[in-house]
Amino acid sequence: MTLKFSIHPLDRTLAATVQARLDSRTKPQGSLGRLERLALQVALIQRRERPELKSPRIVVFAGDHGAANAGVSAFPQAVTVQMVANFRAGGAAINVLAHQSGLAMSVVDAGVASSCFGPDRSEVEFIDAKVARGTANFIEEAAMTATQREAAISAGAELVHKWHGAGCNAIGFGEMGIGNTASASLITHALADIPLADVVGPGTGLDDAGVARKRELLSQAVARVAGRSLSPLDVLAEFGGFEIAMMTGAFLAAAELGMLIVVDGFITNAALLVAHALHPAVLDYCVFAHCSAEPGHRRQMAYLGVQPLLELELRLGEGTGAALAFPLIRSALALMNEMAGFADAGVSNKST
Repeated sequence: MTLKFSIHPLDRTLAATVQARLDSRTKPQGSLGRLERLALQVALIQRRERPELKSPRIVVFAGDHGAANAGVSAFPQAVTVQMVANFRAGGAAINVLAHQSGLAMSVVDAGVASSCFGPDRSEVEFIDAKVARGTANFIEEAAMTATQREAAISAGAELVHKWHGAGCNAIGFGEMGIGNTASASLITHALADIPLADVVGPGTGLDDAGVARKRELLSQAVARVAGRSLSPLDVLAEFGGFEIAMMTGAFLAAAELGMLIVVDGFITNAALLVAHALHPAVLDYCVFAHCSAEPGHRRQMAYLGVQPLLELELRLGEGTGAALAFPLIRSALALMNEMAGFADAGVSNKST
């Protein structure tokens, strides 16, 4: 799998036809607000007047971070492998929400520091794509080598090609990895040029003192690369996690394949920042599920110029926000595809 991607802005040839259909439904024009714009976006992504979701899937990428043991998280690194086992057993929040929303679910070991043990459930696909047993400590050295970064990006792209080949046309990404809000903060600071203090938050539940300590540690990581001109891929290698790098490849491949991408929270958005820096047109294929309670997430979306569908004060990760957004997407498409038109229903349209 090459690291070269060909991603084109959406072809808007169908836009007028789709908008005319939306306007002809039995409702005042524009009265369904963002649901109408959502339906139009999906139609343009799929290049179909009547778009549909086929085999939609949530994918949770898991990886460990060498900086986790330095004090950037309220939880020990061992929680990552424990939560992967919980995903495989079907006991996590994302399992519940994916099932409720009718989504297939995959869990990918991108770079967990230990073996992922635990019972499997047949409806949860587990994939061992481990690049290494966690990244290096980005406070002291680059998190990963260029070779590891490229392996992770390629693996994420290859997995998306696999699911797309099996009929999936809509995908949402989530993540698990103790310490990965710290990684996301550094990536956001570096790529969006946002002050570090504005993108460092409590993550898994740090108190004020813990957030201050996290900010100081991340400042050391920034100082380590001071004076260097870093490309987006350099930023990913210096500060990223294997789960973030793998999501970057997954974002790029999904856009290249013309899939609908449902974006989750702060860490997922950090991977998207890398993908966007490489191929800005990737945004055309993205629906932003929610705005999390992690302070940097709102700053990321302001930088990208996008709006979330939901604001529920979530900060769990795992793809939970993305799973909650899928029913709204289904509703938007159902309204366009199944709602009667004025002529069909014998309802008078507005006076002209």
